[in-house]
Amino acid sequence: MRKTVQLLIALVLIVSISMPKLSNAASDDLVVTGKILNLREGPGLSYPILDELKEGDTLSTIEKSGDWIHVKSGNTEGWVASWLTQPLTEKESAETSKIIVSQVDHLNVRAEPSLSAAVLAQLFLGNEANYIKSENDWIQIQFGTVTGWVSSQYITVKDHVVESNASPVTSTSKENVFTVTVDAVNVRKKADLTSKRIGVAYNGEQFTVLDQAQNWVQIQYADKTKGWIYSFYGTFSTNKSSSSSNGQTSDESVTILHEGTNLREEASTSAAIVHRANVGETYPILSTEGDWYKIALKDGQAAFVANWVVSLTNTVQPVSSTKKDSSDRKKGTLRGLTIVIDPGHGGNDHGTTGVRGTDEKEITLKTAELLKSKLRAAGADVVLTRESDVYVDLRKRVAMGHQVEADAFISIHYDATENSSVSGVTTYYMNSYQKQLAEYVHAGLSKKVSIRDRGVQPGNYLVLRENRQEAILIELGFLSNPSEERSITTDYYREQATLGIYQGILNYFDAQL
Repeated sequence: MRKTVQLLIALVLIVSISMPKLSNAASDDLVVTGKILNLREGPGLSYPILDELKEGDTLSTIEKSGDWIHVKSGNTEGWVASWLTQPLTEKESAETSKIIVSQVDHLNVRAEPSLSAAVLAQLFLGNEANYIKSENDWIQIQFGTVTGWVSSQYITVKDHVVESNASPVTSTSKENVFTVTVDAVNVRKKADLTSKRIGVAYNGEQFTVLDQAQNWVQIQYADKTKGWIYSFYGTFSTNKSSSSSNGQTSDESVTILHEGTNLREEASTSAAIVHRANVGETYPILSTEGDWYKIALKDGQAAFVANWVVSLTNTVQPVSSTKKDSSDRKKGTLRGLTIVIDPGHGGNDHGTTGVRGTDEKEITLKTAELLKSKLRAAGADVVLTRESDVYVDLRKRVAMGHQVEADAFISIHYDATENSSVSGVTTYYMNSYQKQLAEYVHAGLSKKVSIRDRGVQPGNYLVLRENRQEAILIELGFLSNPSEERSITTDYYREQATLGIYQGILNYFDAQL
């Protein structure tokens, strides 16, 4: 009997050793593409954060629920936003994929596979975009920062082989040089703010233009390295071989994007106005000067126009003829909406400096990045007026919102005053059409942060005063108050504040339905 028991125990041990371990059966199949990705208890931004994942971390998929994925990270299970991940099998070094080529001009890229869906952008004849999937007579594509749908009747699908040692693409654009005009800007692997950073470009550096997609420009960054830069951070020009002997840039022109655009005597926003141009008018380019084009008026006079209020010939721009249709959007989502987040200050403009040495420009950017991840997870197309420590002119920030037809413009700041006892959070608006957004956002914010509620107030700020969008400016507490500075500079405060702003924005747009 004893020998029988021993034999059974031995058999059990042999079987257990030879069987695969079930806990390791699942293999990683996702990779984190965002700088930071929060692992949450449930499928939504309101659930508590279990862990903070970094770009490049791998995950194992358990199940999916809408835009959220139930994953396992190490020994921890939780939920992540699918927007900030991609399949691990998508190799970046060399892969065979499909692309689509537009066979017509002004091909609408829509938010959903329906003729009634919101138009996000347009393709022109010959434009290429990444193929994602097909659904009936529609193809989902990735075009720059835009993910949308196009009708299969007007495109051609073909295989596209990307090799890591491929020769540089010869630019077909006449604007074949891109000059950086800010202190520093990130160069990214893809035309997406969440894409991997491959380097930094500095003020005055010039690069060969390889391609353009929406608000991004692809450059030849190093010997065999291509990268993407946000085009708002520089200017386009031609090399000497593209210019005529008298210094005039040949065959180039700009198209005015906004009614009543100021044309000035000098390349400065403080220079005298010589003419007000109408939307759609085109003018030949004589030369470039920093962020400005010198153009020829019809009477032969020369004038200057800022590069952020015009488009270049042959450059694809977001649709500007009509306001985007978001009637198909469902409550609880922000699909089809474009939101501009403006992290205050940057570069040489430090903003206010707290009693404990906190620079406002640093925490406004951190706050903006957190808010961006929440809005993108809800389906919004999010644009940052700056993504690194650079200074961007205030009028240029407003113009960026106009250019992408933002549905909301959110400027993020932290406050200061000579009286160190003053505290609290304030939301400002300037124009009457901005007040309701301010009220909704402030209501969401005040529910999530515990500092003094200073309410919604009118504020004469340039980014509000000159903004045609529904724009607000939020002061998230006083850095001049030592106690408040200690509280509002924590990761916890930023998480709660951005969750409140996000909820306010969501509530505002839900109310529009």
